Amino acid sequence: MTINKFEIEGVIEMTPRVFEDDRGYFFESFNRKQFNEIVGQDILFVQDNQSFSTKHVLRGMHFQKPPFAQGKLVRVTAGKVLDVAVDLRKKSATYGQHVKCILSAEKNNQLWIPEGFAHGFLALSENATFAYKCTNYYNAESEGSLNWNDEDFAIDWGINEAPILSSKDLGNESFINFKSPF
Repeated sequence: MTINKFEIEGVIEMTPRVFEDDRGYFFESFNRKQFNEIVGQDILFVQDNQSFSTKHVLRGMHFQKPPFAQGKLVRVTAGKVLDVAVDLRKKSATYGQHVKCILSAEKNNQLWIPEGFAHGFLALSENATFAYKCTNYYNAESEGSLNWNDEDFAIDWGINEAPILSSKDLGNESFINFKSPF
């Protein structure tokens, strides 16, 4: 497995070793013992989610507030996305900064996003199936969202046209008014 740690502490890209031959391929997509060694914590996932998006769909920037905060292990099982995580941890030296990572079914890479981050992604391929493991159960009252295009984040999504957003993602909170619960 190849490990890539980012400038923002805690976010880790993991790319498994893939065994290919003329029949196809095999790879281990998750191994709890190995994952916990990589992240340096004992993580237990309790919920798996999956979404399907067409090209230019942008979902984000979402998070769950404590006590329902979620760490997420995200990956793409079909297609390709630009994945983004924004640090919302008040005491972090990288508070308000973000990391970006291209996730693709071709590469089979995954991104670990610990609690205390807003998360979003943009579908880059015609279709993208996005799967993620969560460390806590979803709670509607604890859901939070920030503007995907907030000037304070300065995220370069790499698009020249308006993304396709849900009605929920059209009116998210701006970072300047945000009071982090993390």
